[in-house]
Amino acid sequence: MSEAPAITPTIYVVDDDRDLGASVARLLQRHGFCAEPFLDPAPLLALYADACVTGAAHCIVTDVMMGDIDGFAFADRMRAIDPGVAIIFMTAWPTTANAVDSVRRYGGLDYLEKPIDEDRLLAAVTEGVAWSAGRRAALERTARLTVRERQVFDLLVEGHPNKVVADRLGLSPKTVEDHRAAVLAKTGASGLAALIALSR
Repeated sequence: MSEAPAITPTIYVVDDDRDLGASVARLLQRHGFCAEPFLDPAPLLALYADACVTGAAHCIVTDVMMGDIDGFAFADRMRAIDPGVAIIFMTAWPTTANAVDSVRRYGGLDYLEKPIDEDRLLAAVTEGVAWSAGRRAALERTARLTVRERQVFDLLVEGHPNKVVADRLGLSPKTVEDHRAAVLAKTGASGLAALIALSR
């Protein structure tokens, strides 16, 4: 029995420097990725929105300093469309504040300085592809939850005990326990720690 062909990971490179964006895309192509450069974030956002292509890319490598939409604003908009895509930032003007924000506020997996270290870029993209696969699997599992189960899930992963969840949602502790059991069953999680892992 033949195995299904492996999917070639899709990577989008967004940089208003045409030569650099094309160079990064070619490097990724040489290492087995399906990489496409974009000069501006707007066409990529339009591609996702117009075609409803949630999950079109495994990873996006984006410059921080660009024209109308900077890399961080682009990341916010992309996350709203596709929360399962990995994002890697790159910049010629690195700052500690931006490095921290890129991870904490904008969910970036890495913050690369230009000129780009090829080995670090390849390692970051490889990690991004793996992260994306795991994140999409987690999103698929939590998508099975009802609206009420999702509310219970969100409060549980914030660390609230059943009694607090019941108070917040105006439910009885027994009803919360029933919802919690349904959440565990639908997601296949073994306990609270596994639920927390699914939320990240």
